[in-house]
Amino acid sequence: MNGNWLRVTPAELEQARADLAWAYGLAMTHRDDDSDRWSATDKAWNGLDFLLDRLGVDIPLVLGAEDFVELPDVEPDSDEMFDFLDNLDDDWGYGPPSYLTPTQVTAAATQLATLTKSDLIHDVDPQELNQAEIYPGNWERPGTLAWVTHYLPDVRSFFAAAATDGDGVICWLD
Repeated sequence: MNGNWLRVTPAELEQARADLAWAYGLAMTHRDDDSDRWSATDKAWNGLDFLLDRLGVDIPLVLGAEDFVELPDVEPDSDEMFDFLDNLDDDWGYGPPSYLTPTQVTAAATQLATLTKSDLIHDVDPQELNQAEIYPGNWERPGTLAWVTHYLPDVRSFFAAAATDGDGVICWLD
């Protein structure tokens, strides 16, 4: 399970709202071209999300803040949710993508701008992540927290560039 982002112009975001299949094609093109409009956190997505939330970053930049598809009000791991997700006509991976508006991207970039790798893991007990069942687990292994922090400079750069260009960001797990 890997975290992914795609920078999109406001016009592309509007088109994605109307046509997620088109947006998926755009995302795969940018990913396959290793474009600077696509970025990923691999399996560190959940750890990064947990650590940013712990620091009070209030924009859910890993999973997105806005839904393209309204999910049913059922338990996340229920048969009803799995049936709903199976009936979606998409290839995004683990459920439909979400997104951040250009305003949310700017707010996220501002909050990330001064964060350091040390800030991200200051006073973190790896057991906190294990107890919270943060994917992929085994947080007590040496180097695991540093593995998450090594993504921070690229995350800062990606969101700074998106904010500078007035872009939104599509967020998804695959």
